[in-house]
Amino acid sequence: MHPTPPDQRLITPLADAYGRVATDLRVSLTDKCNLRCTYCMPAEGLDWMAREEQLTDDEVVRLIRIAVERLGVTEVRFTGGEPMIRRGLVDIVARTHELGAETAVTTNGLGLERLARPLVAAGLDRVNVSLDTVRPDTFLALTRRDRLHDVVAGLAAAAEAGLGPVKVNAVLMRGVNDDQAGELLAWCLERDYELRFIEQMPLDAEHGWSRDDMVTAEEIFAHLERDFVLTPADEARGSAPAERFLVDGGPATVGVIASVTRPFCGDCDRVRLTADGQVRTCLFAREESDLRAALRAGADDAELASRWVTAMRGKAAGHGIDDPSFLQPQRPMSAIGG
Repeated sequence: MHPTPPDQRLITPLADAYGRVATDLRVSLTDKCNLRCTYCMPAEGLDWMAREEQLTDDEVVRLIRIAVERLGVTEVRFTGGEPMIRRGLVDIVARTHELGAETAVTTNGLGLERLARPLVAAGLDRVNVSLDTVRPDTFLALTRRDRLHDVVAGLAAAAEAGLGPVKVNAVLMRGVNDDQAGELLAWCLERDYELRFIEQMPLDAEHGWSRDDMVTAEEIFAHLERDFVLTPADEARGSAPAERFLVDGGPATVGVIASVTRPFCGDCDRVRLTADGQVRTCLFAREESDLRAALRAGADDAELASRWVTAMRGKAAGHGIDDPSFLQPQRPMSAIGG
């Protein structure tokens, strides 16, 4: 490593050409996952990254430190694949917490029962758990694994460890679980979990996404309003991806992330670092900027920060899904990190 003396460290914001500044860093720790969700990857899985291609724990923490100390990042969210698979997760969270950044994890919940308390002790602030159904048969059909009980136990462990409000992310699939929106919301309300529905995005490994098959935000609202009264929440949305609504007058809320039909690109404050050290300025970007090669070639912190700043200047105005020329990124979601 080539640490820079404190008196030479200056914050250079990760600003793009449209005036947006990235302060929220999403760090993918692995492309592997222990579920096989039908909207994400094939049943047999994918060709995973070789170990030597992935950043080491020290390399991950070094790049996070540069992002926090030099580039103004204030929030770091660890993603995958499935981040609980990463053996060094707890230590990486602890070292990130020491930098003063808010820390969060997005997980499928399978390792959460075991790791919730160690992660809280390490300084984890928040957790999001992906859960699309509370019916065992539907969970099996969607994930190709009979593990619903483990996710439920992980959610309970997260709440007991003090990670509330525990957030649940759900994707509705037409003809599979789109009739279960109200049921899932009622289940979350009963347990004080904060549910957020996410429109399915074109990030599947098999490139089979179709806008016609996607359950839209308007359809999600229609399903929910059969059982609940929704009113817009009072607080400003800001750069948050979810539109939040009071449920039956509150205080409980439900969120809808309409990335496709109601894009919020103009307020985006996120930047992504893949498990193999590539900067991605957008989930749907088709270009990446390599930090790993420079890091391993001996670049100092200033050079790595400069490369990162340059990469952000090329961020597109929006994801362009509605553009006729839109092409799905080559990497699937599991290799990008949410």
